[in-house]
Amino acid sequence: MHITKVFWYSIVICIAIVIWGFFAPDGLNESTVSATAFIYDYFGWFYIFVIIAMIGFCIYFMFSRFGKVKLGKDNDEPEFSLLAWFAMLFSAGMGIGLMFFTTAETISHAFISSPNATPGSDEAIIESLQYAMLHWGLHGWGLYSIVALVLAYFKFRVGAPGLISATLEPLFGEKIMRGPVGHIVDTLAIFATVVGVSSTLGFGSAQINSGLTYLFNAPKTLWFQLIILGVATVLFVMSAWSGIGRGIKYLSTVNILVAFVLLVLLFIVGPSTYILNLFTTSIGKYAGNFIEMSFELKPINGDQRQWINDWTIFYWAWWISWAPFVGMFIARVSKGRTIKQFIAGVLLAPTLVTFIFFSVFGGSALYLEQNGIAKLSTLVTETVTFGMFQHYPLGTVLSFITVFVIAIFFITSADSATFVLGMFSTGGQLNPSNIVKITWGLALALMAAIVMYSGGIKGFQNMLIISALPLSLIVTLMVISFYKVIQKNE
Repeated sequence: MHITKVFWYSIVICIAIVIWGFFAPDGLNESTVSATAFIYDYFGWFYIFVIIAMIGFCIYFMFSRFGKVKLGKDNDEPEFSLLAWFAMLFSAGMGIGLMFFTTAETISHAFISSPNATPGSDEAIIESLQYAMLHWGLHGWGLYSIVALVLAYFKFRVGAPGLISATLEPLFGEKIMRGPVGHIVDTLAIFATVVGVSSTLGFGSAQINSGLTYLFNAPKTLWFQLIILGVATVLFVMSAWSGIGRGIKYLSTVNILVAFVLLVLLFIVGPSTYILNLFTTSIGKYAGNFIEMSFELKPINGDQRQWINDWTIFYWAWWISWAPFVGMFIARVSKGRTIKQFIAGVLLAPTLVTFIFFSVFGGSALYLEQNGIAKLSTLVTETVTFGMFQHYPLGTVLSFITVFVIAIFFITSADSATFVLGMFSTGGQLNPSNIVKITWGLALALMAAIVMYSGGIKGFQNMLIISALPLSLIVTLMVISFYKVIQKNE
């Protein structure tokens, strides 16, 4: 099974977190709050520079002489079709968040807490989509692109193990990175993946429950959510068991196609002209204010600085903590593509698709509240989308499709994570054993159950933010190591 020490270290840490979260959720939350606040206040600027630098590296590697270099041997061809490749990377990188935040985040920026304007004002409504694009666009996908590029190059071009630690060997040497230091790096990557994905699964169970309550008046209880989680766990473990070339590929492709059907239907029955106008205006403002928003920290105004901490810095930390998992998965499915093709596909295509989704879903939600048709800002996050559908034709049909899409996103995110955790804990095996994948699938489900039982989601989120600090340094070192090797080899 090629199980390494990293597997056992990670399992022990996960069990400790589960016990802590189960018996003392308040203690878990309180212990991480002060550390998170410290990181926000003193290292927010560092996260910003790291994220911006990754976009710069993407542009450089895409248009430099390295753009023609293949992620594999010179005669290697892409393993997956363009549609299957895009579906898998988008499902792993975006997942359930697309259904949660396209409506809830834009409504929050416009009517609850705005970055610069008075909530509810015309300026706040325009800004809401512009900042949502900032948080879900080029910055995050630029980070994923670089981490995935480095991992893919080292794995398929250099022949190194599929591990974060392996990419640092050119800087620190094989002896150090295959010893305790390397184990710490890989264990940190696993820890961030487990905490991040289990938190998302907790969110996903709650949103599926909300959808079933809306459609069938199903009970909205913890036990019902645990049943949903149990069913989903069986399905995503089966998907991971069948491998990337079967279950994961087919589910991701089906999900992307159904999600597009949902997008088109909502655009047709929704305020189409309003959406197009909002999309055009927001794209223009996003492009025009790109530099200013990218470096925005609001050091003078305390309230505005808090907004930056709560949203922008939080998102940068979130993207960084997800980078090892998503980066490794994207790398795994990208063998045979050139660096130029790879960056164009991972950086630009998901960003454009994300902007369209936010404009259609967010625009439809904003229209209702702006015109006094619905008070969506009073709903909890997981019910905003279903609350919006109630006010449009085909609302029940759209809700049915949404529950289906969330469920499949739930499964595709979890099976991808299970697969990557298997790789990280077996010395970088491209196809980890089924026993290892099942173990990680059960660990993710158990952690998600603890999140739901204890209501300790905030504590888990805080741990994610804390883990992002050392990971941001590791990502920076990965890029330096990559540049050193590619300059020498190519």
